[in-house]
Amino acid sequence: MKKWIVLLLNCLIVFSAISQKDSTLRKKDRRRDILLQTSYGDIIIRLSDSTPLHRDNFLKLVKVHFYDSILFHRVIQNFMIQSGDPNSKNAKPGEPLGNGGPDYTIQAEFRQTLFHKKGVIAAARQGDNVNPQKASSGSQFYIVQGKIFTDAGLDSVETYRLNGRKIPPEQRDVYKTIGGTPHLDQNYTVFGEVVKGSEVVDKIASVQTSKATDRDRPLEAVRIIKAKLVKRKRR
Repeated sequence: MKKWIVLLLNCLIVFSAISQKDSTLRKKDRRRDILLQTSYGDIIIRLSDSTPLHRDNFLKLVKVHFYDSILFHRVIQNFMIQSGDPNSKNAKPGEPLGNGGPDYTIQAEFRQTLFHKKGVIAAARQGDNVNPQKASSGSQFYIVQGKIFTDAGLDSVETYRLNGRKIPPEQRDVYKTIGGTPHLDQNYTVFGEVVKGSEVVDKIASVQTSKATDRDRPLEAVRIIKAKLVKRKRR
């Protein structure tokens, strides 16, 4: 009996060591992309070295399989698709989601060169009334689908949503060609972008969603089956 107890303890120690090892970032990890294998297809994301806090946090969560089996719990066509709530893994149909995550936040990392064009990944967060520092959720993120804007539309965003802050000309050109969500710029941290699978984002964004208390939750589950680090390919 004692031998079995000793063997079990040894196994637990080894398992613990492996788990700790898996969550440790190495230099090569920061040169890898993230593959999200979803129920609608594969999405490959490249994280930005300009936002190291968000980059490293996302890599660590992927390495410990945090995102495996998590749902896209909030989907709004022509806006974005959101995931990262661990409570969604075993959520019942109709259950409101969006409040789950680790017990920490990440300091905002706003960068002028990172903006909400179609295909970027950004961190969700609590509202300004309880989060004036605009700190990011420890795990929840969204991928922008957005829409294409005209000059008049962008002028309106500058006036009414950005409090007069001007969108740089080169970014205006992007919003007028591939689109995005400019009203979120410098308010939510952008920390990477989709390099393959934008059509999958569009498919997910087009699913039917609830109008009940679980508003914007897909009526049929859209799940991240597995998230993992993969070798980076040249674009």
